[in-house]
Amino acid sequence: MVDVERFRILLLEERQRKLALLPALRQDITSVTAARQDSNVDDEHDPEGATIAFELSQASALLEQSRAGLAQVEAALARIRDGSYGICQDCGEEIPAGRLEARPWTPYCIRHTPGAAGRKA
Repeated sequence: MVDVERFRILLLEERQRKLALLPALRQDITSVTAARQDSNVDDEHDPEGATIAFELSQASALLEQSRAGLAQVEAALARIRDGSYGICQDCGEEIPAGRLEARPWTPYCIRHTPGAAGRKA
């Protein structure tokens, strides 16, 4: 049996980390965008343009990853509330505690993780 309360605490802590990170990432994007607008950079021909474009792309990707991670954590907390936490959404079997230790927000057992080798549809 999964210690749901322990995982709830872990998920709440992870949620706080992600919520704290989002404003910093948004600020990074704002700063890079401002730097790009304040300069006369031509991304194609100016060596600095490529760096600014890369920084903006990287910050945007990190922001999107953090948002997606926060959504996964929120969904796991909802599963705790509705009593379905720790049950694979594909096969209905209990997700092993070791799997939840590694990824407490996962809704799938290892066998049914999207993209996993040997995943059954």
